[in-house]
Amino acid sequence: MSRTVAGVFLIVVPILFNAGFTLLAQRFDYPDVLRRPTPEVLDRFRAGGSSLLVVWWVFALSAVLLAPLVVLLAGELGDADATLVALSVVVGVLAAAVQFLGLIRWPFLVPYLAREADKAPPGSARAEAIDVVFQSFNRYLGVAVGEHLGYLLTGAWTVLAGAALIQGDAVAGWLGVLGVVIGPLFLVSAAEFLGRFEPSGWKLAGRLTPIAYIAWSLWLIALGVALLA
Repeated sequence: MSRTVAGVFLIVVPILFNAGFTLLAQRFDYPDVLRRPTPEVLDRFRAGGSSLLVVWWVFALSAVLLAPLVVLLAGELGDADATLVALSVVVGVLAAAVQFLGLIRWPFLVPYLAREADKAPPGSARAEAIDVVFQSFNRYLGVAVGEHLGYLLTGAWTVLAGAALIQGDAVAGWLGVLGVVIGPLFLVSAAEFLGRFEPSGWKLAGRLTPIAYIAWSLWLIALGVALLA
């Protein structure tokens, strides 16, 4: 039974994540919209209405669901080194936590800022304060916590889980090898706004991130199908 539940989670979670991302791209021009001026971002956010808030909430929830996914997969790795499996659980749950913290500002903090921005006269001290608050949370919770730490920990978990899958017999060993190969892509993505790239981002890392997530999503789905087979 646990193997079936793990397989279902491995398939459903990446589908939910990609569905949320696709809806945000269509309705909010995410993530490109984040490179536009704060008033434009908040105007577009406000225009999306309550349905956009729900999409953001579901997208954040998909990050939370990574935590049980990690635990359920670990339960199928009994033949692997116990320390390696335990470490993968800790790192994977942390990856879920930081990504959730980065995303949850959108359905709860940003609506308030959007309402206040609508009432603030352009160029006023209040409008400037809203801009500073939005950009600060975007850099701190979005870039630093959600993306930088999220990518680092997701990549590390993927490598650890891949190594454990190679040791065990839950699925074919080549699926574990894929995890070890895909994981480091996230480590490169984590450096997008690091060091000298901080002001505008490292273009190579920015281009690599969607590729990494697509490969990672397909890997999770393949693992789920293998567990259900």
